[in-house]
Amino acid sequence: MRKILISLVVLFGVVFLSIFLAKVFSGEILVKRYIFRIGNFELRWYSTLILSGFLISYFVARRRASREGINVEEFDELVFYGVIFGIIGARLYYVLFNLRYYRDFWSVLKVWEGGLAIHGAIIGALLTGFLYVLLKKPSFSFLQATDLFTSVLPLGQAIGRWGNFFNYEAFGVPTNLPWKMFVPEPYRPLVYKDYAFFHPTFLYESLWDLAVFFILSAFYRKYREKPGEVTCLYFVLYSLGRIAVERLRVDSLMLGDIKAAQLLSAILILLGFMGFILLRLSKVSKTAF
Repeated sequence: MRKILISLVVLFGVVFLSIFLAKVFSGEILVKRYIFRIGNFELRWYSTLILSGFLISYFVARRRASREGINVEEFDELVFYGVIFGIIGARLYYVLFNLRYYRDFWSVLKVWEGGLAIHGAIIGALLTGFLYVLLKKPSFSFLQATDLFTSVLPLGQAIGRWGNFFNYEAFGVPTNLPWKMFVPEPYRPLVYKDYAFFHPTFLYESLWDLAVFFILSAFYRKYREKPGEVTCLYFVLYSLGRIAVERLRVDSLMLGDIKAAQLLSAILILLGFMGFILLRLSKVSKTAF
């Protein structure tokens, strides 16, 4: 009975979301970036969805950590530090590619207004994990920690991408495809101000991230032989999708004439592929590194 009830709730949610998206994409409904506003305070969808994605991913990872015999207090401590430096990394990465928009220190601190880059968050979190394991010598290895992190990260990314939806950002070039998304004129790039419908690239990436989450979860449970394999697969799978999505996006961070996300994704694919092969060929134990 419980499974039937859950299935009905999920089905209802999918139907409702589909109808809602159809109306937003057609322009019949215009979404707002905030849930509610009191005076100058706004509770924004962007921050709420990112926080929701993090919490859901955290509880999934914590449960997996417990099953592996990892000390959950040490795990929680690492998560605490990882979140702090992950946010710092995400913000610094974004700001470095948009220095012309941040002319004072306080504007850099306004994270709630948007401007976080997932690649910066990943770099910050991985460096934090490495230093934590090196200095604290916890009950888990660095590669065990990265596998826990990357196995649930796509779920958080899939949820967090919907914050871009409510901000009318992270969309792609103009299109006339049936699933085209209406973007109000104030949110359109100047070069596309005469176009009304664009690729919903936030949705493409969200769906891809969700698929990656289920693939990695299945691999984590059934096929992982050594720590680090899930991390390598994440680098490959997520980056493949990101390269495809970045080809369509109009707001990419640029490194000269190259889209930074595509360049870094290509590097991660190479590292992930090589790392996976090396791990499978090596004699690394279950708790190495």
